[in-house]
Amino acid sequence: MSAPIELIESNDPVAVPWRVALMRRDSRPAVRESDEKYVMTFPHLIVREIIMFQLVVIGLSLAAIFFDAPLESIANPVETPNPAKAPWYFLGLQELLHYFPPVVAGVLMPALVVIGLVVIPYARVNLEAGPLWATHSRGKLASLTLVVLALSLLFGAFSCWPIVIPTLIIGAAMLAARNGEQASPWRRALWRVTLPEWIMTWFVVIAALLTIIGVFFRGPGWSWVWPWEQFRA
Repeated sequence: MSAPIELIESNDPVAVPWRVALMRRDSRPAVRESDEKYVMTFPHLIVREIIMFQLVVIGLSLAAIFFDAPLESIANPVETPNPAKAPWYFLGLQELLHYFPPVVAGVLMPALVVIGLVVIPYARVNLEAGPLWATHSRGKLASLTLVVLALSLLFGAFSCWPIVIPTLIIGAAMLAARNGEQASPWRRALWRVTLPEWIMTWFVVIAALLTIIGVFFRGPGWSWVWPWEQFRA
C-alpha cells in the first residue's frame, strides 16, 4: 500500500516551485492463518504409528528378557486340561458362553460387534464430533436413559454382571455430564466427551473386563476362583 503523497519545496528558482514525491513504505507479505479440516495420513499419522510401534516392540522385548513365559507341561492328548481356556484374545467370547447360549455368544454377538464397527464410522455423529450434551434435548435424555435401562435389563436377565455393572456406571457418567459445562472440573471433562467416545469407552471396558475375568478368575469347571488361589494350588 502506498504512503500519502508528500509535497517537497524546491530552492531552485528555475524549477517548478513544488515537486511531488511518491514514497512507498516497506511492505511485508501477509501470512494467512487457516485451520485445515483434514490432514495427510503421511506424515502426520504414519510417523506417530511408527513411534508407537517401536515403543511396543521395545517394551515386549524387555518383558521377554526379564520375565519367563509361564509354560506348562507337554500336551497330553488323553488328558484334557480343566479348564480348557482359549487364547487370551478369545477369552472374552468364552466368558460370554458362561452366560448366554452358544449361538448368541459365539455367533450373534460377535456378528453384531463386527457390523457395528463397520457401520459406526459412516454415522453422521462422527462428522460433527461435538460434545454429547452440546445441545440440550429432552428426547436425547429420554433415549439415552431408555437405552441404558434396556441394556441393563437384557443382560441382567442372564445374570451377566460384567456387562450390567459397566453399563450402569458409564450411563451414570453420561447423565452426570449433562449441564456440566459450568460445573466442577471433572464434570466439564465429562461434558466434552462425544457420543462416539462414550460408545467406544463402553465397548473397550466390557471387552477388557470379560478378558480379565476369563484369564485370572476362572478355574476348574469355569467356576469363580480368586487369582491367589490358583497360584497357591
